[in-house]
Amino acid sequence: MTKDLWMNLPVKDLNRSKEFFNAIGFGFKDGAGNSDTMAPLVVGTKETIVMLIVENVFKRATQNPISDTAKGTEVIFSFSAESREEVEEVARKVTAAGGNVFAPPAEIQGWMYGCAFTDPDGHRWNALFMDMSKR
Repeated sequence: MTKDLWMNLPVKDLNRSKEFFNAIGFGFKDGAGNSDTMAPLVVGTKETIVMLIVENVFKRATQNPISDTAKGTEVIFSFSAESREEVEEVARKVTAAGGNVFAPPAEIQGWMYGCAFTDPDGHRWNALFMDMSKR
């Protein structure tokens, strides 16, 4: 039976990735899983873990090539924001931290407000404020 779920994400430079995610307001879980080759990134109040793993270790575990994020997208990680202003703040922080906001903050479908960006490794992320009163 499944107890927990976490995602594993390959990164080229673990320290650079940690600096980026810290700069945009994410944190890392202390304890198990922390090493010089991996770090558990905490996402949201439910503390979903995205395990950042250096590419050579990731490749050994998956026994498969790593996707080229410059040529395609396998997944987009979406997380909620508390307000439109928080979405805009995320976009500013991403830009300041060296990420790429490829979809600037905008209204989506009349009830969501979001932005989308890539981290230093080209993985895609989406910050969304959902106004359920407009749904």
